[in-house]
Amino acid sequence: MATADHLFGLRNNYYLGAYQAAINNSDVPNLSQEDSVQRDCLVYASYIALGSYQLVINEIDSSAPTSLQALKLLALYLIGPENKQTTISNLQEWLGDPAIGNNPVLRLIAGIIYMHEQDYNEALKHTNAGGTMELHSLNVQIYLKMHRSDYAEKQLKIMQQIDEDHTLTQLANAWLNLAVGGSKIQEAYLILQDFSEKYQMTGLILNGKAVCCMHMGNFDEAESLLLEALNKDAKDAETLANLIVCSLHLGKPSSRYVSCYLRVQDILASDMAGCSMYMFISCYLSQLKLSHPDHMLVNRTSAAEQSFDRAVQAVE
Repeated sequence: MATADHLFGLRNNYYLGAYQAAINNSDVPNLSQEDSVQRDCLVYASYIALGSYQLVINEIDSSAPTSLQALKLLALYLIGPENKQTTISNLQEWLGDPAIGNNPVLRLIAGIIYMHEQDYNEALKHTNAGGTMELHSLNVQIYLKMHRSDYAEKQLKIMQQIDEDHTLTQLANAWLNLAVGGSKIQEAYLILQDFSEKYQMTGLILNGKAVCCMHMGNFDEAESLLLEALNKDAKDAETLANLIVCSLHLGKPSSRYVSCYLRVQDILASDMAGCSMYMFISCYLSQLKLSHPDHMLVNRTSAAEQSFDRAVQAVE
């Protein structure tokens, strides 16, 4: 007989992006020692997701279990660029230790860190064997980053065989559908809509639904969802980035002025339909630069700005 999962609510909150709710409702009674460690991992992972890196670093000491030490490594990696190389060196040393190298949380953190480094092959070296739903779902994300939806689909099928109704399985299905596009976008939207009806509405769900709407050309609905997400967290990177893209489309661009200044992937922007639209985009972009200076959109925008400045200097 299957035992009750005392951490189901806590896990679900974390998976769906309800990080503060996960923290607030983490006082679960009658946990085994193993479950207590898992509970603490989810709590500290939630703090990391909220950007409270120093709290995690301060509270996890050298006597903590390997899983918690791995989360401390992630916090050290994310807190600032000056720590990255030292953290990666420590990570490699731990992964090479036969006593702890196969710890699933450590392998998960390795995958996350190397995905941040855009070293997807190295990430897969540590995650591809799977073993937990978290590792399988991370594999789906990595393969989608590599534009290998075929391999992502194989990982999803493994997750479906383990537990088709698992929250991570459903999320992975939505991610894959978004990547495939076409008629699959509607399927992704329905998955996210189901989550929004069953559970607390979070920035993660709102952003997912908004991206689906943008793919389907429903930019007004997308903007409404993103503004709701912005009210929940004014500094969320994906909300700000998606608002920039959505605002460009709502501005009905003609590809003249801002196309040189604000290049968002392959989307060409322009004069906007009035200064107010440009002001909104500038505000979102400024906040994104301030809160997340290493975000892909910030890097691409900076590169576009430099190219524009060089072009201006060439004709002056």
